[in-house]
Order: sequence, then structure tokens, then C-alpha cells
Amino acid sequence: MIVSIILSCNSCHAQSSHSPPQNDFLQCLSLHLPNNTGISSVVYTPNDASYLSILLSSVRSLRFRSASTPRPQVIVTPFEESQIQTTILCARENGMQIRIRSGGHDYEGLSYTSQVPFVVLDLFNFSEVAIDVDQKTAWVGAGAIIGQLYYRISQTSKTLAFPAGACPTVGVGGLFSGGGYGPMLRKFGLAADNIIDARIIDVNGRILDRKSMGEDLFWAIRGGGGSSFGVITAWKLKLVTVPETLTIFSVGRTLEQNATQLVHKWQYIAPNLDEDILLSISIGPVNSSGAAGGGKTIQANFNSVYLGGVDKLLPLLEQSFPELGVRREDCTEVSWIQSALFFGGYSIQVSPEVVTSRNPEIRSTLPITRYYFKAKLDYVQEPISIKGFEGMWKLLLEREANMGELLVVPYGGKMKEISETALPFPHRAGNLYKIQQLAYWEESGAVASERSISWSRKLHHYMTPYVSKSPRASYMNYRDLDLGVNNYNGGDGKTTTSYAQASVWGLKYFKNNFKRLVQIKTKVDPTNFFRNEQSIPSLYSKSSSKNN
Repeated sequence: MIVSIILSCNSCHAQSSHSPPQNDFLQCLSLHLPNNTGISSVVYTPNDASYLSILLSSVRSLRFRSASTPRPQVIVTPFEESQIQTTILCARENGMQIRIRSGGHDYEGLSYTSQVPFVVLDLFNFSEVAIDVDQKTAWVGAGAIIGQLYYRISQTSKTLAFPAGACPTVGVGGLFSGGGYGPMLRKFGLAADNIIDARIIDVNGRILDRKSMGEDLFWAIRGGGGSSFGVITAWKLKLVTVPETLTIFSVGRTLEQNATQLVHKWQYIAPNLDEDILLSISIGPVNSSGAAGGGKTIQANFNSVYLGGVDKLLPLLEQSFPELGVRREDCTEVSWIQSALFFGGYSIQVSPEVVTSRNPEIRSTLPITRYYFKAKLDYVQEPISIKGFEGMWKLLLEREANMGELLVVPYGGKMKEISETALPFPHRAGNLYKIQQLAYWEESGAVASERSISWSRKLHHYMTPYVSKSPRASYMNYRDLDLGVNNYNGGDGKTTTSYAQASVWGLKYFKNNFKRLVQIKTKVDPTNFFRNEQSIPSLYSKSSSKNN
């Protein structure tokens, strides 16, 4: 079938060379989608009444919901892998870029926006979760959200889990292919560290698993960004074992309650705690009548999960960090799925089923799900001085209450045991913690957006002396186009992106692993068909069609 599509689409293209590429693309789809599939059930254009609702249903960043955001000429929502094969081959032939969407959480919207004619391949129908309790494995469709995965595991076993992210509506397709960290990273590593097989459809329409794709490509898609190499349709996971009882707590301390000294000391403690404990911090401005002169202060919330009961946790904290003053009444014993509710911004009293919804009626309290935002990320390798933190507080206090945040997550444990070349994700030993810098805002429009983005850049500049260097590292799943972009491969005459140009951002995300990623990309997708503003480039990329 694949050969017949290529031959007949060549003919279609020759016959209609002057029509818009999306028309030829749609004609190709109508001719070659399997006979049992009506094109109207999987293909949507701006002329369809449901087009906008489908597009916006997984646009998670408010910055990209406005009418001025470039929108796809076509959305394809496949149910079967054969429909993805057809979409790839018709897009190749007709000069249409593909943007692959799983959950829609790309920080810069690259899974559903583009500056050139494009198709969104939305995988939300690929959401099946199949668990083998005896083997402690699971297959999960790339269009599932992590909340669906977590809930399905929790309904199958009280002691099986999977170490992935916090926000339940994040799609596993993007999260896992970029690495995927979460509350259990110090015990079990990243999500990508626990993936044992995958299914991917390559540029030639071949459906490959780990054996047929080979170990190089399997390495690349676990942390190097799957959308640079093909369309991942499913992951096979190695599930992990957790106790039936976990313990969580969240304690807040303001500047007036010694927050600066506590955060400073935390740097020396949290990365070296028992690997069963995660003790992270969220820091930001809050309104406070107790602040000097009234008004705002800085509050540091120490958030923790421990893989065990409170009776074991409290002595560990008393020995390692007595200054924090965690009491038994601060702690709550929970199941693993309840801990996922806690980190996902939900009360542990709500039904865990809430995490299975892509657009839940009960909204998460996570600010990133409620506001416009811009994020940046750094890795800290040496403890920051008290003076350094005080400078951060000064900048945070420029923001309205709750409209600026630092999310600080310790490494150590399992993360320092894994080689930085084991996967494309290189940020392992040598990093004390990572610090995500977030600007939030409520007002729509370019003026409000630019004001907050400028503040985020100012804070990021301030952080320079305190974070990793040569390169100043970052994390692909917290994508930041300020770090550098590829050429659009559009009508401006620039049809390739050089290795040197892509290295500007690539070395920050992947360090020395970037070179290997480019070599693999060149082998599996030499014409650079699967591309975006920060995709891995091919060394020999040329325009993949006469339209592009």
C-alpha cells in the first residue's frame, strides 16, 4: 500500500501542481485512507464546525490560544497506525509539515503551531493502557495523558507505579520522549529510564519496534525528542514497586519565618537525603500582613513525598533537617495515586478518576494550568549564597502575588548513578538541583505578554553566575525558544539548519549527546522531514518536497 500511495500521489501532484498544498494533501488522504475509514471521521479543516474545538482542546498554554496564533490547515485524528502512515506519506509528497500532538503541553506550542503550512497529527485516540501485573510492565498509547496511566495502574495494583510527571494532563508521547521527571526521580530516575520498548512510524511509513528500529534510534527517542525521528504510537514501560503507604507534606515558611536560611541550607541536604525522599520547594511572592511594612513577602513551600510511613519519615527529617520543623500533624499517609493527586494540584480527598480527564471539571491548583506563562530552567551545581537568593527575592517581589515562581527540585539518588550518555538526557551526576523560573499573568494581549516575558528574561540573566556553565544547561521538556531556533525551512530561501546553528540550543539540552542525536537523525530521516524550530537537524537535510 505504501508504494502505491507514493506512485499515485506523485501523479496527483503532477496533475494539480498549482493548487494549494493542503488541497492536494486532502485529495491524497481521501484516495488512500483505508476503505473502512471515512475521511470525515479523522480529518478536520477550518471549514468544519468541530475544527476549532478539536484544535483548542489540547492547547495547554494560553499564550497560543489567540486567533493570531498560526493554525493548521488540517488536523488528523487517527485511530489506527495505517492512518498515520498515510498522513506521513501524503504530507511528504505535498509539502506539508507535520506537528505531532499528544497532550499539548509543549511550552512553546510547537506541537500545534508553525510558521509554514502544516498538519497537526493529534494522537488523543491512541490512549489505551494495557498492564501486565505478573511481568510488571505496561503498554501505553502515545496519546494517553499521564493521569490515565496512573489511574489505570492504581486500579490494577496497590504497589505498582510509574515514575513520570506531576501534571496529570501532560501527554506521555512528549513527556517520555523528552525524558520525563517526577516526584520519584531520586528513587527510580526518569520515565525514559524505565522504557523498555516502543512503536514508531518512520519517514518511510514503516512501523518499527525496538528490535526493528535498532538500539541507536531506541536510544534517541528516550530523551532526544521523538518528534524529530518519527511518530511514536506506543511505549512499553517497566513498572516499579512502591509501598502501599506513602507520606506527603507541604510546609510554608516566609522571609519572616527564616525562609532564606532554610532554602540556603536545603541545598546541602535535599540532594543527599535517602533516595526514598523527595523534598522540593516552590518559592514566590505572596500577600502578607506580617511582611515588613505590610504588603508582600516571599514564601517557600517545602513539598515532599516519602516512600514509606510517617513513623519512618519523621526521624529521618529530625536527623537531617531539624530546622524545617516538620511535625507529625503536617504529614499525611496516602496511597501512591493519592500522592499523584497531591503533586497534580488536587485535594487527596477527590476521586482519583479526576486525573483521567484531559479537561477536568475540577481544576488543578497548579498555576501553570490556570495562567499565561513563560518558563526558563537552569541546573545548579554549586550551592547558591544567601546574597544570591536575596537578589532572586528582590526580583520575585516585582511581580504581583502568586505571579512569579521558582520550582526547585533536588537531584541525587538514582539520578547521580546513571551515566550522562545512557540516554540523550545528560543532566545526571554533578547537579544538585534544577530551578525552573516561571512568570505568570492573567491579562491577554501582546503588552501584558511582553512585560512578563521581559521579566522572566531579566530573572534568567540574574541567575547566570549561579548556574551551570559551558554550556548553561537546560531541559528539552521545558522548551525555551530564547535559547535558539532552527530555520523555518519556508519561503525565505533558508532550507537547511547547520549543525553549528542547531548546536546553539542543542548543546544546552543534550550536551555532548547532541552529536550522536544528529548522526542518528541523519541516518533515519536524511531529508529532515520531521522538523520544527528545535528539532534535531540532519547533516544532509534538503527540502523534502518541491513546495517546501
